[in-house]
Amino acid sequence: MKIKSSRGATPTAPPTANRTRRVLGLALLLVIACAFPFLVSDYRIFQLTLVLAYAIALLGLNILTGYNGQISLGHGAFYAIGAYVAAILMDKYGVPYWLTLPAAGVVCLAVGFLFGLPALRLEGLYLALATFALGVSLPQLLKYKHLEYWTGGVQGIVILKPNPPFGLPINQDQWLYFFTLTITLAMFVLGWNLLRGRVGRALVAIRDRPIAAEAMGVNSAIYKSLAFGVSAMYTGIAGALGAIAVQFVAPDSFTIFLSLTLLIGVVIGGLGSISGAVYGAFFIQFIPNVADQISKAAPWAIYGVFLIGFMYMMPEGVAGAIRIGSARMKRWKEKKIPRYQIP
Repeated sequence: MKIKSSRGATPTAPPTANRTRRVLGLALLLVIACAFPFLVSDYRIFQLTLVLAYAIALLGLNILTGYNGQISLGHGAFYAIGAYVAAILMDKYGVPYWLTLPAAGVVCLAVGFLFGLPALRLEGLYLALATFALGVSLPQLLKYKHLEYWTGGVQGIVILKPNPPFGLPINQDQWLYFFTLTITLAMFVLGWNLLRGRVGRALVAIRDRPIAAEAMGVNSAIYKSLAFGVSAMYTGIAGALGAIAVQFVAPDSFTIFLSLTLLIGVVIGGLGSISGAVYGAFFIQFIPNVADQISKAAPWAIYGVFLIGFMYMMPEGVAGAIRIGSARMKRWKEKKIPRYQIP
């Protein structure tokens, strides 16, 4: 038996080795994430907690827009509904903070699914305008005088930050960070399984080839409504976590700008990418602060420059840029390593 070199053969790493590397990389990231609360100030912990909450919301919006192709300019409304469900349950009924999350998820799942049913008749810009109307109208509805007993009206609702359970030797900010991190991991695992399975393939098929998907037996109406409901559920849970972290909800905190910010985060992170939700969350949380530090007079002008720069250098988002860079690095390594094949 002879071993002959072949320039045409392209070696591939064993699947087990690739899987092991991914698991080790994720484990390292988890260790770093768990170490952060002990290395930074309480304010930074608060910011990182919001990053985790935003990551859940962006993953939910990505399910709808990135994977299913439905544009939403009003997802801040679902974020607000989740936040108010948590705040009302904690303030009026004394419900434990951790029980408000499934309640917010169920309410937003129902609202999103019901909103998705009439939205089936709308596509593209028309659907975007319908969701835009939802995002614009909800803050005004929260100020309605007949709902003030529940929503607090313009004054909003103040809630208390939870204490660490079981006498853990950490402060409130650290505990809330770890609690949010646990929920984030659970939601991302759920999203990964959903999008990598039959449902995810159906959503992508409807986005790319709707007629072919219908011909193959995919019920577009059900899957589109389901995508709206699941997306709203994710965003509502994120809103509940955000309300618990901020300890306050008010109508003016959930203007249409929040919806636009969530859409920006999805595009910056990378459409159709699970990891892109994390990158987008870091962008929408920290870039406005960086812009404010650069220029106190015109922070939003600096923010716009950052936004244009990201879109120019990374048209497929941060996740897309990392994927392209990784592929180029792999090809470069293959050119440097001799390749052999056994005939």
